[in-house]
Amino acid sequence: MHTSSIRRTCAALAAVTSLALAVTACGGTTKSDVKKEIGSAASAGEADPNAPTKKGLTVGFLPKQVNNPYFTTADKGGQKAVEALGSTFKEVGPTSATDTSGQVSYVNTLTQQQVDAIAVSAQDPGALCTALKQAMKNGVKVVTYDSDTKPDCRNVFVSQAGAEDLGRTQVQLLAEQIGYKGEIAILSAAQTATNQNLWIDYMKDELKDPKYKDVKLVKVAYGNDDAQQSFQQTQGLLQEYPKLAGIVSPTTVGIKAAAQYLSGSKYRGKVKLSGLGTPNDLRSYVKNGTVEAFELWDPAKLGELAGHASVALASGQITGKEGQTFEAGELGTYTIGKDGVVDLGKPTVFDKDNIDDFDF
Repeated sequence: MHTSSIRRTCAALAAVTSLALAVTACGGTTKSDVKKEIGSAASAGEADPNAPTKKGLTVGFLPKQVNNPYFTTADKGGQKAVEALGSTFKEVGPTSATDTSGQVSYVNTLTQQQVDAIAVSAQDPGALCTALKQAMKNGVKVVTYDSDTKPDCRNVFVSQAGAEDLGRTQVQLLAEQIGYKGEIAILSAAQTATNQNLWIDYMKDELKDPKYKDVKLVKVAYGNDDAQQSFQQTQGLLQEYPKLAGIVSPTTVGIKAAAQYLSGSKYRGKVKLSGLGTPNDLRSYVKNGTVEAFELWDPAKLGELAGHASVALASGQITGKEGQTFEAGELGTYTIGKDGVVDLGKPTVFDKDNIDDFDF
């Protein structure tokens, strides 16, 4: 696992203001939110990696928003893991993705109910801290998934994917589609978007590899995560660079808008498009040949890993300290990185062969 990777890769989904699922999928926790607080919670206590997996535990999942397709998918993954390990899964949460006080009250209720672990996707990095610290004081293990709190407010953060993986694999995917030859452009969100810029840095670094010697990055355009602006930026790129071979868009708003433009133009199927998107947004464009393949993390696997981490913590097999490892069923073995962060791994690639297997 890339334990040194930057963990908060939420911008891809958080930026999509037009979709309920995407707005709520990630709160966009950034590195600066975390500052240099080394999690006292993460390093507390000793782990026994050989401790038996406890059965009959209760693990509460608290998404940002219930009845949201993204979190429904993630939490079903959590349920699968928890029940396979012989414990009880329960899901509670607010119906609004901005009801932070509601999330706090759910943490308090789960603590009063003496659950063994809470897995929470935090609406805010700091707002839940008092309640979560109280939960930990009462012996409840705390996992954050998808969107983190400050490190000292939980034991482990299960992150979607490392920034380096997300940056490099998007270039790899597009280069493969254009036969490692031609001009490419990047359609990003805002010029100031921290995660976008980090991914773009890794993209540029990936392009230094000799295998990309015939691939030329001609421009980074910014659509500000506005559908109309992103659509116009795509149009502008093709006018400015008529020989453009491909576009990579590391934002779900951007890739969807670019797909809309390409789909109705003479460039459909000729100019390749890849990046970060959701299957429900891009399904029709994959089926009509506008998009060959794109990527994102699989929320079901994210939830599944959070479920395994919760049970491993409650069983005393891990405490959240850097370097500890735990088993996550068919997902494999995971190592805890700095500040108690576990990266799910490389993103999932979606194409015509598998896109109908996903609903988010």
